[in-house]
Amino acid sequence: MDTKPRSRIFHDIDFDKPGKQIGYLRVPQSRDGGAWSTIEIPIAVINGSKGPAVFFDAGVHGDEYEGQIAIARMARALDPQSVRGKIILMPAVDLPAALAGRRMCPIDGRDFNRCMPGDPRGSFCAMLAHFIDSVIMPQVEISVDVHAAGNAMEAALSTTMHWVDDAKVIERTRALAENFAAPYNVVFWGVDEGGTMASSAEAHGALSISSELGGYGRVSVEGVRVAERGLYNVLKWQAMIDGEPDLSQPDGSRTRHMQVRDARCYLFAPSEGLFEPRYLPGQAVRTGELAGYLHFVEEWERAPMPIEFRIDGYIWMAPGSGRVKKGDVMAVVMQDYTG
Repeated sequence: MDTKPRSRIFHDIDFDKPGKQIGYLRVPQSRDGGAWSTIEIPIAVINGSKGPAVFFDAGVHGDEYEGQIAIARMARALDPQSVRGKIILMPAVDLPAALAGRRMCPIDGRDFNRCMPGDPRGSFCAMLAHFIDSVIMPQVEISVDVHAAGNAMEAALSTTMHWVDDAKVIERTRALAENFAAPYNVVFWGVDEGGTMASSAEAHGALSISSELGGYGRVSVEGVRVAERGLYNVLKWQAMIDGEPDLSQPDGSRTRHMQVRDARCYLFAPSEGLFEPRYLPGQAVRTGELAGYLHFVEEWERAPMPIEFRIDGYIWMAPGSGRVKKGDVMAVVMQDYTG
């Protein structure tokens, strides 16, 4: 007897039906003026002939736009007659956040990418996270969760992957990143990664990468290009569509593997203030070099505080928010991958 709590989300999608289906996941959301209302989350499922199954998603954070554009365009363009396998696409997972241009969901105030594996009896984000974890992730072998750095930061264009204690999984995941072919691939030990889409995919045995393809609260022209090419590259690499992956960068190089492994890679604000950075994404930096100044414009008598880098490397994340609170990240430094 199955005693597991079932999802409250309903839909008309048949995940195994041949062809293309474009529809919605309907998440119950009772509210003032709408006792039986739902939030409709866009989803597309494309089933071609026999082959692998992949999940492409974006809009987990609503202020990250490149993946939303790339995945919606792909869902409209793909012809199931030319596909081998199954492709599940969700261009705006946290739709309320996407419509508001916010990182956090305006319905329940949660960061969707900290909610996995979710709870079918929980709030909006927990309910939707449970559906993705229990219904979608068990179907797929590859998950690509497209992110950018949102309003708060700007990133060097990159894919990302978690460090896991399994050399074979690391090797296969690096191959996935190489075939997505962003300029950088960053293997990182995150600050809080236990409840993410990537961790859900990994728990179900799928290969998983994410990305950071823009930021500063605007659409990156190059970020959209890298996202679109990368998603099609993955399908080509898996022989799900015809063609060979385009792996070259504009300068003729290939994806450069990096890591964020040392705690000193994260530069945290020691106090609240207005941060003036002195660097850009991708720039080489050295220990002791000036990262910027923390200004206290509300206190005339207080001189700006110089902030120095704590480790050698290259800028992965640069801030875009201006004002920071104590404990906010002011930079993330990546280093060449050492394994």
